[in-house]
Amino acid sequence: MASFSSDFSLVWYLKELNQKEFMKFKDFLIQEILELKLKQISWTEVKKASREGLSNLLLKCYGENQALDMTFKILQKINRKDLTKKATREIADVVDSSTLGLTDSENSKLYREHLKKKLSHNCSKMFNINIQDFILETVIQDDYDTFENLLVSKGDEKKPHMVFLKGMAGIGKTLMLKNVMLAWAKGLVFQNKFSYTFYFCCQDVKQLKTASLAELISREWPISSAPIEEILSQPEKLLFIIDSLEGMEWDLTKQESELCGNCTEKQPVSLLLSSLLRRKMLPESSFLISATPETFEKMEDRIRCTDVKTATAFNERSIEICFHRLFQDRNTAQKAFSLVRENEQLFTLCQAPLLCWMVATCLKKEIEKGKDPVSICRHITSLYTTYIFNSFIPQSAKYPSKKSQDQLQGLCSLAAEGMWTDTFVFSEEALRRNGIMDSDIPTLLDIGMLGKIREFENSYLFLHPSVQEICAAIFYLLKSHGVHPSQDVKSVETVLFMFLKKVKTQWILWGSFIFGLLHKSEQEKLAVFFGYQLSQKIRHKLYQCLETINGNVELQEQIDGMKLFYCLFEMEDDAFLVKAVNCMQQINFVANYYSDFFVAAYCLKRCSTLKKLSFSTQNALNEELEQQYRERLLICWNDICSVFVRSKNIQTLQIKDTNFSEPTFRVLYESLKYPSFPLSKLVANNVHFFGDNHMFFELIQNHNLQYLDLSCSSLSPNGVKLLFDVLNQAECNIEKLM
Repeated sequence: MASFSSDFSLVWYLKELNQKEFMKFKDFLIQEILELKLKQISWTEVKKASREGLSNLLLKCYGENQALDMTFKILQKINRKDLTKKATREIADVVDSSTLGLTDSENSKLYREHLKKKLSHNCSKMFNINIQDFILETVIQDDYDTFENLLVSKGDEKKPHMVFLKGMAGIGKTLMLKNVMLAWAKGLVFQNKFSYTFYFCCQDVKQLKTASLAELISREWPISSAPIEEILSQPEKLLFIIDSLEGMEWDLTKQESELCGNCTEKQPVSLLLSSLLRRKMLPESSFLISATPETFEKMEDRIRCTDVKTATAFNERSIEICFHRLFQDRNTAQKAFSLVRENEQLFTLCQAPLLCWMVATCLKKEIEKGKDPVSICRHITSLYTTYIFNSFIPQSAKYPSKKSQDQLQGLCSLAAEGMWTDTFVFSEEALRRNGIMDSDIPTLLDIGMLGKIREFENSYLFLHPSVQEICAAIFYLLKSHGVHPSQDVKSVETVLFMFLKKVKTQWILWGSFIFGLLHKSEQEKLAVFFGYQLSQKIRHKLYQCLETINGNVELQEQIDGMKLFYCLFEMEDDAFLVKAVNCMQQINFVANYYSDFFVAAYCLKRCSTLKKLSFSTQNALNEELEQQYRERLLICWNDICSVFVRSKNIQTLQIKDTNFSEPTFRVLYESLKYPSFPLSKLVANNVHFFGDNHMFFELIQNHNLQYLDLSCSSLSPNGVKLLFDVLNQAECNIEKLM
C-alpha cells in the first residue's frame, strides 16, 4: 500500500473506532503479529495503549507502510470497510497529485486542502483531551473582517506587511493565528493577496537547531517534496506566520552582512528566522508574527513593523458560554461561572481560552465528586494543584498509584529543567533523563498533561506554559536542585531573585506558585498525593531571601513590586506577609488589570516602612466599569492609598503612565493632603486627569515638597496658570521643577 502523508495518519483511523471496535482491533493486532512472525509487542503494552499510543507503537516497531497495511487488514476484519475505502481513495488522490506534475494553481489547491484537514481534523490536535473543539465552538468563527484587518495597509502604503500581534502568554494568539490559516485555506480571507501561507512555531522549529527555509516549507507540505521553486517564484504572494517569538533565543545585534539571503542554505534556525524578519531573505513577502509584550519591547527597534496589533482575550460573555457548553446542567453552570466571576484572579485567568477550559473542567470534576468548589477557588495555586492531582487520580479512587506519583515527579523534574533552559518543547531523551519512561508517555498524553507538537515527531509540551510552571514549583518542594540530572537547574533562592527582578520575562507565575504551595491547604494536598509530609525548609529559605532584600537599596530598586505582591497573595500567611512587606523601603509596581489592584491592596494595607513608592496604572483607574466593579476598584484603591497614612516616612512618590478619573484622584489626594506629610519629591510622568484638576495643584502646595517633575504630563492653560500661582506663593519650597 502507498505511504500516507501526515494528513491521513493512522491515529485518525483508530479514533474513528468506538471503544468496542478498538478492543477488537487490539485482539486482531496480536493475532496478526503472531501470524506474520513480526517483532513482538507485549499484550500488556497493547492493552494499555491509547489510540495515539498504539499508533506510535506500531509506527515505531514496524515503520509506516507495514503499520498501515496491518491496520487496513484489521479494519476489514472488524467490518469497517468504509474506512479502508476512504483510505484507498485519499491515497490515490495524493499519488495522482504527486505524479502528474501539478500546475501552480493546482499545487496551491492541494496545499489548501491539506491545511483544511490538518487544522480542522481531530488527529491534528496536540492533546488527546477534547480542548480544541470546546474552544472553537466558543470562538466566533465568522469574524473574518477581524482577520482581513490584520493586514490592511495604512494610507496608500504598498510595502509588504510586517504585522506584530502582541498579547500575554496563553491569551489565545496561537488559536487566532491557526484560525487565520484555516480561513485562508477555506478561501474566506486574503484570496487575491496570497498564494501560500506558512505557519512556523518558534518553540517547534528551534528543536531542529539548523534548517533552510526550503526545509521548513517542505515540513508543511502534504506530500514528500514541496515545489519550492514555484512557491518562491512570487515572494510577494507569500504570507509567513511566525508564532511565539519568545520561544526562541534571538541575537538581534548581528550585522546585516551576517544574515542569510539564500532560501536553500542551512543556517541556525534563529539566524534563519532573523534573516526573514529583518528582510534580508524574501523582503517582498508579508509576515504576521506573535509574541508576548515583553518580547515585543525587546525586538521592536530591530524589526520594522508596518503595524502592531493587540490580541484580545475572552470577554465575560465568551467565558460564560464556555461554562454553559461544558456543564450539562444550566444552574450548575451558572453557579460555577458566578464563582469564577467573583474571583478577580480566576476571572483574569479565564480570559485565556485554554485556561478557561482548564478552570471549568476542574470545577466540573470537583462538583461531580460532591465537593465544594469554593475551596479550590481560594487562589490560583489551589486550582492548578487540584487540576493536576485530579488528572492523575481516577474518579473512583481516593489516592494515586505509585506509578502516578513517579510520573508526576518526573514531570516536575522535566518542568524545572525546561524553565531554566527556556525549553517548552521536549524530546523523548529529555523525558527519559527526568525519569519519564517510554511506557509513561501514552498515559501522560491520555490525561492531557503532555501533548505532541507534531503527529509523527516525538516532541512533547505541557498543556500550557503555566502548567509547566506549577510543576516546576512542585519540584522544589519535592527535591533539592542539587540532585537534579541537569546542572542548569539552580536553587529556589535563585528562582525567587530572578523572578522578582523579571530577569526572565517568560516566567509569569513560577515564583508565586512556589509561595502558594506553602499554604497549609496545599501542603496537605501534596502530603496526601505523595504520601509523606514535605519539608518546610523552603519557607525559611524564602524568608532569608527577603531578609537579604531588606536594607539593600540597589536590590530593592530592581524588585518588581507586583511580582512580590502576587507571591505573598498566593501564600496567604498574614505573619509572613507583614514581615515581608516591611522588609521593603521602596516599592515599584505596575497595575494593568483589575485583579492587580486587589492583590496590591492586600499587601500594601499591611505595609508601614516605605520611604519611596512608584506606580503606574495605565488606563485601569479610568475604565468604564459596571457599578459593582467600580465600587470594588475604589475600595481596593483606598486600601492601596492607605499606605501613605501608615508609612509616615514616604519622601518620594512617582506616578507614571496613569490616567486618573476624578474619584480615584480624590482618594489619592485625601491620603496625601495633610501638611505634616513628609513628601519632598513628587514625579508625575505622563499623567492625565479627567475633570477638574485643581486638587492636584492643592496637593503640590504641601510645604515639604522640594522637587516636582511633570515631564510628559499635559497641562491645560488653566493648569499652567494654577501651577504659576502655586510657585509664586511665599510658602512654596519647590527648588527644582521639570
